[in-house]
Amino acid sequence: MSAIRQAGLELRGTLRLATPIIVGHLGQNLMGVADSVMIGHVGTVPLAASAFAGALFGMMFVISIGVLSSVSVRTAMAFGAGRTHECGEIVRHGLAIATALSLFFVACVALLMDELHRFGQPIDVLAEARPYMWIITWSLLPTLAYQVLRQFYEAVSRPWLPMVFVLVGVALNIFLNWVMIYGNLGAPAMGLVGAGWATLISRVAIAGALFVHLVSAAPMRDFLPVRWRSALSAASLRDLLKLGVPVGGQLMFEAGIFTAAAILMGWLGAVTLAAHQIAIACISTIFMLPLGVGLATSVRISQSVGAGEKGRLRPIAFGSLGATAVFMIGIALVLVAAGRLISSGFVNDAEVIATAANLLAVAAMFQLFDGTQVVASGALRGLTDVKVPAFITFIGYWVIGLPCAWLLGFPAGLGGIGVWLGLLAGLAVCSIWLTARLWHRTA
Repeated sequence: MSAIRQAGLELRGTLRLATPIIVGHLGQNLMGVADSVMIGHVGTVPLAASAFAGALFGMMFVISIGVLSSVSVRTAMAFGAGRTHECGEIVRHGLAIATALSLFFVACVALLMDELHRFGQPIDVLAEARPYMWIITWSLLPTLAYQVLRQFYEAVSRPWLPMVFVLVGVALNIFLNWVMIYGNLGAPAMGLVGAGWATLISRVAIAGALFVHLVSAAPMRDFLPVRWRSALSAASLRDLLKLGVPVGGQLMFEAGIFTAAAILMGWLGAVTLAAHQIAIACISTIFMLPLGVGLATSVRISQSVGAGEKGRLRPIAFGSLGATAVFMIGIALVLVAAGRLISSGFVNDAEVIATAANLLAVAAMFQLFDGTQVVASGALRGLTDVKVPAFITFIGYWVIGLPCAWLLGFPAGLGGIGVWLGLLAGLAVCSIWLTARLWHRTA
């Protein structure tokens, strides 16, 4: 069988697993998009405040997701090797780590709340951002619990139920936004704070529903731990953290540059920061497709490693990379052609719309690199190769990307477009380097 044909066959299996993962992640991301659209109709300042708070929250979220990614890898390996009894213990320890991470970040935000002015953001933006930031930080606990459970279901090839629950959660979030942001059904109009409460309630509902299914559904009984409240194993925690912490560092470097970019955009004013939020909302939605493919690729590679089928590794990995590259090039063309139309759906401010459309034109250029780097990272994670990719992302984003963003945005005078061109440089380096490493590791 030719390499191309084998990659195509493996791609079918990856896409079958990836489809519900993609839809589920799109649904979860749509909570943020819905917030941006509905807040944007309240005003530019609340939208800018949600961008600033969302950037800080996103940093905490992706670090945590990286640390917890070991749940998916270890569960998939155990499942692939037929050791189903280990899966419940992995998810139990993953939930303990998720709880600890949530409480740690809540404490960090409590200490940071009176120091937000040090980020150099407009005063009116900070006034709106503080209460919203506090509320959404508490939503980390149910969000991370859901992530552990979702990864568990995906690793044992049962990805559809988390997808359904998250779509129901999106509908609940939009309804609660309508009630709490605008003051419908007799509720007070709370604006941005209302969006925060809607998000918190929706995330609690999703995590709670998925956990209830796990402990009560008959098909899941073989995967459950013997006792949920038994003492945790220090060895199991170390194993999960040894694999997950480098991934958390890798995602910290990646998310950190976008957080830093949001801060740089804030230095350029509320209009530029609001436009940045629109562009981020768009590309983060698009990013869900390659992210889903990357997660499915990671699971399938982990299952293949667990089953001892190493000859399938390269076809799985590069079938996913090829399909992702084609899709992202198509999306880039759409962003160039319809950037202004897309931006006008978020806000009525003509200056914000024009600025966001320009940013989306730059974003179109890095779609290929953004998509391929996340798939390559997922594939390497499935091979438990995590330390070198973390180093690669540090160099690409912080040694190359962020300095370029500042130089092009400020000394070169390109403003927001310059900041985004810097992001493009960092993504390109990471994508090429990670893909080359994946080719070497699957030889």
